[in-house]
Amino acid sequence: MADILFIGLGVMGAPMAAHLASAGHAVTVTNRSPAKVDNWLQKHKGSALPHPIPPRLDLDAVILCVGNDNDVREWLTVKGLLPALKPGTLIIDHSTTSATLAEEMAARCAETGVYFCDVPVSGGEQGAINGQLSLMAGCDSAAYDTLVSLTAPYTKAIAHMGPPGCGQKTKMVNQICITGLVEALSEGILFAQKAGLDVDKVMQLVSQGAAGSWQLSNRYKTMLAGEYDHGFAVELMCKDLDICLDQAGKLGLELPVATLVSGYYRELMLAGHNRKDTSSLLLRLQELDAAKAED
Repeated sequence: MADILFIGLGVMGAPMAAHLASAGHAVTVTNRSPAKVDNWLQKHKGSALPHPIPPRLDLDAVILCVGNDNDVREWLTVKGLLPALKPGTLIIDHSTTSATLAEEMAARCAETGVYFCDVPVSGGEQGAINGQLSLMAGCDSAAYDTLVSLTAPYTKAIAHMGPPGCGQKTKMVNQICITGLVEALSEGILFAQKAGLDVDKVMQLVSQGAAGSWQLSNRYKTMLAGEYDHGFAVELMCKDLDICLDQAGKLGLELPVATLVSGYYRELMLAGHNRKDTSSLLLRLQELDAAKAED
């Protein structure tokens, strides 16, 4: 079993760390807000990271599940975590960040013999709770087998996408695809509603054909019920799409659908819906339709 430091006990990180503890690993946890650490330790076997961070840490791996590029930099460099790690330690970053950050951190870690692996995940909160996440790994090939073994307790599928940075680029593909799909699903549902169709029956039928998708099968019922607290938050998708569009610019690409839907998500944020999940694109369309009817 491994000695693991897990950083970030949010809706994804907390259950992922719990799976590691249940698998028998020695798990040390930390979080920006100490209350989350206390809450996690009341439910699971483990320990809290001392503060300040000790000058030396005898760990096999550090796993991060934090918010953005700056959070990763803060933990590894500003708070002095990287210098405390022994050569051969794996840093597994499950955060969704820029590929530039992953490449930068990998270069810095290599100077001290530490492996930085950018391993963003897909599957959402429910996937984390059920231990059924898909992992996209960007890392040195020498670290991959150990990475697979360590993350197995919460992983359904994993693939080595290439050197550091490739995991994040793969996650960008995931977000680009989801973005267009959820908008199309929202438009289809609104169309069915306005056409006077039995929307539940429509969705059950079309899900069996070429229009079928995970989003349709798992989200249409909550969308019809106006429940938007079951998935990835709008404000986080805005952050991810900014990363995607920035990377596309570096590649000389235009992403017209992702650009358009990114704007729709910003409209939702301005309307105070930033914590609703990404399927609230339907709510935006319904509110626009209602406003038009009042004119």
